[in-house]
Order: sequence, then C-alpha cells, then structure tokens
Amino acid sequence: MDIKKIIKIVSNRNRLLRTLYMIIGVFLLALNYNLFFVEYNLVTGGVSGLAIVFRDWLGWNDEIFIYVANALLLLLSYFTLGRNKTKKSLVGSILYPIMITFTLPLSRLLAPYFRFDDFIITLLFTSIIYGFANGLIYKTGYNTGGSDIIMHIMCKYLHMPEGRANFTSSVVIILFAGLVMGINKVMYAIIITYIFSIIVDRMIIGISKRKLFFIQSEKYAEIEKLIIDDLHLGVTILDGKGGYSNKTKKILMCVVPTNDYYYFKEVIRTIDKNAFFIINDCYDIEGGTIQSRNFSLSEIF
Repeated sequence: MDIKKIIKIVSNRNRLLRTLYMIIGVFLLALNYNLFFVEYNLVTGGVSGLAIVFRDWLGWNDEIFIYVANALLLLLSYFTLGRNKTKKSLVGSILYPIMITFTLPLSRLLAPYFRFDDFIITLLFTSIIYGFANGLIYKTGYNTGGSDIIMHIMCKYLHMPEGRANFTSSVVIILFAGLVMGINKVMYAIIITYIFSIIVDRMIIGISKRKLFFIQSEKYAEIEKLIIDDLHLGVTILDGKGGYSNKTKKILMCVVPTNDYYYFKEVIRTIDKNAFFIINDCYDIEGGTIQSRNFSLSEIF
C-alpha cells in the first residue's frame, strides 16, 4: 500500500470547495481580529496575540508584526520541519495577514454596529466568531501558520505531544500578555480560548446525536433478539475475554439515538439487571447497513 499516494488522493479530494471554506474562514478570522481583538486589546495564543501585546507595550504596528513574524516562521519551518510540512502552512501564513489588511476598512465601517453596552456580550460574540472561523479552517485540513508552526517545532525538538505543545505556547503568550497588559487580559483570554475550543471541537467532530452502547450480559442472545426484532436497531456481537476471570464473553455493540438513551438503557436493565454497560457519545456513522426506523422508543412506552 502506497501511503503517500493515498495521502495525495485525500489532499486533492474536494480541493476547490475546501479552499473556498478556507478563504471564508480566514476572512472571518481577520475581520474578527480587526473588529474586536485590536479594538479591545484582546489576546489569545499565537502570532496575532503577540502582535497586540507588542503594540500595547512598545507601540509596534500589529499588521507589520504579523507579516514579518509569519514570514520568519515560514523560513524557520522550512529549515527545521522541511518542505512538505511548510507547504501545509504556506497558504494560511500568507493569506491571513493579507486578509487583515483587506478587512481593516470593512471593520471600521462595521464597528459602530458592534458596540455593546455589556462587555460580556462582546466577549461572547468575539469567541464565537473566533471559534467558528478556526473550525472552518481546521475542518478543511489547512491552518494559518503562526502558532501551528511553533507547535510543530516544539513537537519535533522538545518531543512533546501536539496538544501539550499547543497548550504550552498559548499559556506562555497569555501569561506574557498578563504581565504587560494586566491580569484582566488573562481572564478574557481564558474565556475566549475555552469557548473557542468547544466550538472548534463541535465543528470538526459534530454534535453527538447518538450514543454508542457496549453491553456485556449473560443474556446477550435475548437482548440481541429484542434489539433487532422489537427495537429495529442494528447490533454487532464482539468476542471479549475477562481479564480477571479469563472467561470468554459476548459483547453487544449498538448505536442508539440520543433521545432513546433512557428507554434503551432501562429496557436492557429490565432483561438483565446485572448487565455491564459502557456508553459513549457517537458523532458519526459511515458505511454498514442502517435499518429503516421511523419511531422513537418513547412512543412505545
């Protein structure tokens, strides 16, 4: 199997649509930066966060800072991470600062319409746009360079997982902003980062509309029959082995709509009160055979 060939096929799949989404995401990100981050001196991790800190501290032009920083990071990426890694960050690293310049007049035009009496509303509005824009970009497989390049360099040379590297770099920038601009900026950054991470996760993996049940029961055959014949749900039988008892056990795997969660669980418990459950959120299902079912379990009871 030629993994490079497969990755190339995946990269070229829906490229035009993905590029369009990428451009929209970067446009919203840049507009949000000019409209809220610059206007209210809000800071998050990344190059744009540093740009605002240095603008407030030393009076540097934030636009020029982002242009220069992204160019230097691309060069650093090329020499430390290689050509292929750098190519993934190239479009975003160039497009983002250009979009900041492009959206500046628009943000000034829109600014009077986005003045809120309550600053919490401003903070929420900023966080939602920031999360939505980044989610749109990440979902296409692109990134905007900057902090992503720093994260990959940290992963390579400090042998850190991506999540920890990203978290560490963001914390350092946010704490630096707190030292320069005050502790309130740290609190604002925490709120924005928290809401942003939730929205990005939901955009990438979706909102869970189903629950995935793993059921271990001595009455697995009876439960299997009920699931298929009466509840009209699909089920898969897995072979398991108890770690302590060393006994072979049957495990039923079944995906259930979230609104049927309570009734399904209680039905299984009625059949076998000693049944062992593991229940997870299920975000996506692809392939296989899905039975036609136009009713909810709540309608039966």
